[in-house]
Amino acid sequence: MRRFFAGRFSGYSIHDFRGDLLSGVIVGVIAIPLGMAFAIASGVKPEYGIYTTIIAGICISLFGGSSFQIGGPTGAFIPVLLGTVMTYGYENLLVAGFLAGVMLFLMGMCKLGSLIKYIPRPVTVGFTAGIAVIIFSGQIANFLGLTGIQKHEDFWSNMKEIFVHFDTLNFYSIATAGLCLVLLLLTPRYFPKIPGSLIGLIVSSIAAALLFPDKVATIGSTYGPIPSTLPSLRLPDITSGNILNLLQPAFVIAMLGGIESLLSAVVADGMTGRRHDSNRELIGQGIANMAAPLFGGIPATGAIARTATNIRSGARSPLSGVIHGVFVLVVLLLLAPYASAIPLASMAPILMVVAWNMSERKEFTRLLKTRTGDSLILLITFLLTVLTNLTIAVEVGLLLSAILFVKRMSDILTVTKVLPDPAHKHKKVQADIVKAGRNCPQISMYTVEGPLFFGAGQLMEDSIAGTIDHQPHTLILRMGKVQYIDTTGEAHLARIVRTVQSSRGTILISGIQAQPLEVIRRTGLYDRIGSGHFFGHTGDALNFALSRIDANQCLGCNQFAFEECMRLAQPVDVPAAQGRLPVHRL
Repeated sequence: MRRFFAGRFSGYSIHDFRGDLLSGVIVGVIAIPLGMAFAIASGVKPEYGIYTTIIAGICISLFGGSSFQIGGPTGAFIPVLLGTVMTYGYENLLVAGFLAGVMLFLMGMCKLGSLIKYIPRPVTVGFTAGIAVIIFSGQIANFLGLTGIQKHEDFWSNMKEIFVHFDTLNFYSIATAGLCLVLLLLTPRYFPKIPGSLIGLIVSSIAAALLFPDKVATIGSTYGPIPSTLPSLRLPDITSGNILNLLQPAFVIAMLGGIESLLSAVVADGMTGRRHDSNRELIGQGIANMAAPLFGGIPATGAIARTATNIRSGARSPLSGVIHGVFVLVVLLLLAPYASAIPLASMAPILMVVAWNMSERKEFTRLLKTRTGDSLILLITFLLTVLTNLTIAVEVGLLLSAILFVKRMSDILTVTKVLPDPAHKHKKVQADIVKAGRNCPQISMYTVEGPLFFGAGQLMEDSIAGTIDHQPHTLILRMGKVQYIDTTGEAHLARIVRTVQSSRGTILISGIQAQPLEVIRRTGLYDRIGSGHFFGHTGDALNFALSRIDANQCLGCNQFAFEECMRLAQPVDVPAAQGRLPVHRL
């Protein structure tokens, strides 16, 4: 542990501390309104978002794998947390968050950090855009000041609530929200160093209190006063029944948290030129999500926008993230009563802007314009996120991505019947020789190119089936460009071998690479074919085949004479590449 912290703070100076102090305070100022807004949108009290910002923010900075990561509640969690709260309640949300922390910790310990990057881009863009729509639409009621609204898990029911209660429109709330929105948009343009969310929140809250007091709903009037202390340490009610019921939401929280945190760490790497440790980052996220529920906090992850602000503000080390958490704690202790006076209408535009910024609308449009299978996956993932839930959307998106990948990989495999071309300078084999009407009644030769796996093995077997039906004396398979074979591909190859051998034919394989060779050795197919039937170059295989066929039948063949075959079959001296058999120039 000492070595861990020494490595993170080696060469640290007072100049670095100044940078961390300034950036930590700036990010802390931004994190306070966001923490409360994300908690409210997730269906829990605003102070729980502040507790999460403090506890999880400090843990992520201390134990994570990125030097600049800022952690806390984020918008990506809102649909998942709201659904969990509505289905299981707040107390069980703490249990789900704790279980998610355990999962993240174990993922990091098992070195699974690199696996997150294999989630297809259309899936991540699709569910991120869907989450943005849910966040934005979820704040319409607060923006308009509607009353009597009941929250639902599905999108259409929430939209119906807005239309049904539209007659409760509050123009004071619209004025408050509009003022905050204008300041949110204008502050970055004219005062780029001042957080727009803070200015919008303070000014609109003061304006509402002075111009039309008690006309708009506030945090205090809706949720009660915000306590000015951290809650006492308390273990969530973890039982065997709870664990079984909450495994699915906990897993979704863990996966989403892992994806978001590693994406944020990648953004930080791009801005600083440093490299994060993905496994250590998952461990840090796990510790943070196990610690936050002990103080009533909700699940947390790395926040891309706050991390970027941290770097731009001059952060030098993980200490900036610790300072950001401590600053929020100090504000909680000193200014909590004032936060209770913040109008809910002032929080709405903050979340709306967050949703707009996280929507990845440019990337969404770019992928949609490609009009490929990725476009379909993007659209389906997006619609399922909005209309059903994130779990179904990600599962279907990943399934469709896997199917599309298998289809694309199977299209790569080509099986072509070839013969030597006597007119070619280097006497290479050509497919058009066969197409031109030439053929050999005793030897069939095929070039197999591409991965031979479960999605493509049937294609190879079907392509060669016609040749097997004619029962040639010898079947030569040129497998120098088959980089990979799985057990399903091996099974299709084995069926070809059995069919040829059952008709007393001979199967020869040339140029096979190391991985396919190792697979067929382990399955026993190598011994079934016979070690003497594997050749480094096609020329040697053809020589072997010609030595075992009826020469008279070849001499009577109009396609090409026996002597020509023998001349073309002379092996070329090609040095063997280390670790694999040499390939003939045919």
